[in-house]
Amino acid sequence: MSFLNVRKKLLTLETIYHEGGPARAEPILMGSIVAVVNNPYAGRYVEDLTELVEAAKLLAKELVPELLNAMGGAERIQAYGKGAIVGVNGELEHGAIWHEAGGWSMRANLPKAKSIVPTSKVVAAAGMRLPIPMHNIEAAYVRSHFSTMDVGVIDGPRPNECLYALVMSTGGRVHERLGGLRVDQISVGDGQR
Repeated sequence: MSFLNVRKKLLTLETIYHEGGPARAEPILMGSIVAVVNNPYAGRYVEDLTELVEAAKLLAKELVPELLNAMGGAERIQAYGKGAIVGVNGELEHGAIWHEAGGWSMRANLPKAKSIVPTSKVVAAAGMRLPIPMHNIEAAYVRSHFSTMDVGVIDGPRPNECLYALVMSTGGRVHERLGGLRVDQISVGDGQR
């Protein structure tokens, strides 16, 4: 990948058994994959971001299978999200390109995915932690799956870099009990309900 050079990747898995209540028979697995890459547009305004978008699509096509493999396969995934941290010499649009690149790449690998992939993005200094929102892959209004996963690396993104992240989960919150639309009630098939 010549336009975007990966300086480092970070794959993180969290196994959540409980949050003070009873331990679940099957814990929730949450995973993230982060790539810290050069920002070819850092320090200057570029009107047409197509080349960055296309390079990010290639990056995402590499990251998604790696995360899915670590999570035990696409059939286990119930929730997802994406995010970007742009180094301070970049602009927010350099993170916004991840909407299409990261979102569509995850949805293409998850046969049940219909809902939009939630996102978070900022321009910030190295060491910033970014909470990335997640919701159910089939229906965005499944309240039990509203959650977040925190991502970041201590030495990035540097001023001329971007950090792109994808997050997934095998379930909702470990002790969810606030009602609303349930996974077994998804019926409309429009990505909402």
